Amino acid sequence: MPADPYASLMSSPGPSSPPPTRSTRRRAPSAAAASNAGPLPADVLFDVLLRLPAKELCRLRAVCRAWRSLTADPLFAGAHAARHRGPCPSLLAKFRDDEARIHVVDLRGGVLKRLACPGDGHELLCTRLDLACVASKDNSCRVLNPATGAAYALPESPAPEHAGRENSRDPYTFFASGRVAATGECKVLRVFNRTEFDAFDQQQLFEVFTINGGAGGAQWRARESHYLFLEAHNAAVVGGVVYFLTDCAYDLMLFFGVNTGVHPDCIASFDLETEEWRRDIQGPISSSLSMDDANATEEYRSIWHKLTLSELKGSLVLAYHRRHLSLDLWFLTDFENGLWAKEYSIRTEAAIPSDEYFVKPLLVSDDGRLVILLASTGILLIYDPSTNTFTEVEMGRLDAVGIYTGNLLTLQGGDMV
Repeated sequence: MPADPYASLMSSPGPSSPPPTRSTRRRAPSAAAASNAGPLPADVLFDVLLRLPAKELCRLRAVCRAWRSLTADPLFAGAHAARHRGPCPSLLAKFRDDEARIHVVDLRGGVLKRLACPGDGHELLCTRLDLACVASKDNSCRVLNPATGAAYALPESPAPEHAGRENSRDPYTFFASGRVAATGECKVLRVFNRTEFDAFDQQQLFEVFTINGGAGGAQWRARESHYLFLEAHNAAVVGGVVYFLTDCAYDLMLFFGVNTGVHPDCIASFDLETEEWRRDIQGPISSSLSMDDANATEEYRSIWHKLTLSELKGSLVLAYHRRHLSLDLWFLTDFENGLWAKEYSIRTEAAIPSDEYFVKPLLVSDDGRLVILLASTGILLIYDPSTNTFTEVEMGRLDAVGIYTGNLLTLQGGDMV
C-alpha cells in the first residue's frame, strides 16, 4: 500500500484548467499521438476532437492508440472542459432499484458511468465534489473517484481521544464531506450519535478526516461537540462550511410539552478549514413567531418537516415548502448579521405531491432552471421560471443524489456506458 492510500483519489485533471493557446495546442499531443495521428496533422486532430462531446470522445478512444493518448492528455482534458461548460453539471445518483452501484447521470436521465458501491446500507452523501462519498449508519465510509475508479475505505477506529467512549463502542454514525477553498483539501466530518434517542445528557462526538492528508493524516481527529442535537439528513456544505438544520427531535419534545426554546430554522455551522464551530444563526421563517403563543406553537410544529438546507449559486439556501401553496427559497446574504433574502416563491399546487415532506433544491443552471429533488418519492423535477412550469426527469426513483463537478472526459475505466 502506498504511503498515502488516498493520493490517487485526488489525481484526476479538473475542469478548471485554462484553455491552451494556439501554440500550446500544437505541442499538446504526445509523441505517440503526433507520430500516429494518421492523415490529419496533430494540431488539426486536436481541434477536431476538441469539438466533440465528452461521451462521444470516450467511445472514440477505442479507434487507435494515438486518439486515446491525445484525449487522455491533461492539457486536452482541461481545454475540452473549458470549451464544453454545459448549463448544468452532471449528477451522482443512487437509484432505489440498484443498491450495488452509483451512477453518473446527466439531466436528461442518461447514464454516463456506473461505479460499484458497497451494499449493506451504504447511502450516497449529498455532496458537490469531483468525488463520491458513501456511508452507512454503522460507521463505514468509502470515498470513490469516478474519474479513476479508485475507492478507499476510511478507517473505522475513532480518534484517540474518543477511544472507549460509549458512542464509539456501539457506533451509530453519520457523515458530511466538503472541500476547503483555501487549500483544496477534501475533508470528511463524522458524528458518533448518542446510543439512545432520548439520552439527551450524552454528547454527540465529532471527528474530522482529511483525504490526501499526507503524513499523520490517515486518522480521525477529535473536535469539539455541539450543544444542539444535529443530524446529517438536513445538512448542506457551502464554501467548506457544513450547515446543520436543527433536528426534528426538538419538534417531538415540543409535542410532549417540553419547550426547549429551539426554533425549527435554527442553523449550526462547522468550518472544515478551521475545524471549529461557528456561531449559530436563526433562519427567516420563525422570526415572526413566538412559542409563548399557543397558535404559534402549533405553527412551529407544522413547519419542522417542511424546511431543507441546500447550496445554490454558492450560497446557503433555506427552502420552505408550504403544502399546496409554494416553495420559498431564502438565500443567506450576510452570515455575520444573519440576513436572508427571499429570491424565489414558486407556486407548486399541481407539481409537488401533497404528501411530499422533503423538497430539496439541488442546483440552478446557467439558463436559470431550478433542479429539485422530491426526496420521499425519489422524483427529480426541473422548474423553468420563464414558463412557470415543472418537468419530471425521466429516470428511476432516486434514493440519493449529489452534484458531480469533475471533468466528464476523465470518466474512463469502470463500467462506462
